[in-house]
Amino acid sequence: MKAFKSIGLLTILFSLAVFTWSCGGTEAHGEGKEYTSAYVCPMHCEGSGSEAEGTCPVCSMDYVAQADHTGDGHGH
Repeated sequence: MKAFKSIGLLTILFSLAVFTWSCGGTEAHGEGKEYTSAYVCPMHCEGSGSEAEGTCPVCSMDYVAQADHTGDGHGH
């Protein structure tokens, strides 16, 4: 039983670390091409964003149009 708790805790910590890393962690929201490009990653991964449709090179999510992304009430 102790092993299951340890595995669960490690899984949660790993997930949080990956989430923090993929989101860039320190950059202010709203700056950089991951926020200002025509097509952006919903997770705003560092180094993502493009003027053409595609997928994020960091997390492999499909890019969404910036206008659609900010038009649904999502703002920074």
